Amino acid sequence: MQIQNEKNKKIRVILIEDHKLMRVGLKSLFEKFDDITVITEADNGKEGIEKVRVHNPDVVIIDVGLGDISGVEAAKRILASNSNAKIIMLTSHVGENEVMESLRAGVNAYVLKDINSDMLAMVLRSVNDGAMWLDPKVVPIIRESGSTVIPAKTKNRANFKATHSNLTEREYEVLKLVVDGKSNYEIAQILKISEHTSKAHVCNIIQKLVVDDRTQAAVKALKEGLV
Repeated sequence: MQIQNEKNKKIRVILIEDHKLMRVGLKSLFEKFDDITVITEADNGKEGIEKVRVHNPDVVIIDVGLGDISGVEAAKRILASNSNAKIIMLTSHVGENEVMESLRAGVNAYVLKDINSDMLAMVLRSVNDGAMWLDPKVVPIIRESGSTVIPAKTKNRANFKATHSNLTEREYEVLKLVVDGKSNYEIAQILKISEHTSKAHVCNIIQKLVVDDRTQAAVKALKEGLV
């Protein structure tokens, strides 16, 4: 019985976001997923830090720009008091300073607000499971900064292909588009294949990389320097 309860346990989320409309939207978005629940929210960093301390959520979602202290500072203070906290930086900021400071603070994911709802839910689940996730749009920023968060593409692409030689060339193409956040429909349009074929390629990639979903496939490709 205890194992069953663990399997059915919802991911408990706290939102730290100074725009009420955004908080309302995120809460509404997560309500459609049976395994995610927003337990409370805060409209500034200091309040958010205290609520994280009191409620001990599974995942904290923070915006970079807050009214009192920055989201980066809030993340630092949360992690200083609980090094096991899992934090997603959800923002519209794509400047090198915001991205790199967030990563140095120790956040688990840097996500831009134009992400679609299903992908955001998958990122949240991955972070809850201990993974790191970076929006494809910030990957070039991180690489150009010389950070070792993401391995150099030229250095590791051959190693990735050698390790995952069971992937076909077409599957490599599809995987790169998955990393870019493309849907099955968008992949089909770009590669001029049917959506059914696109979906089949994604399923094959997930099986061959031994991961649970497309988000984890993208994370693995990023970490190992394929793209």
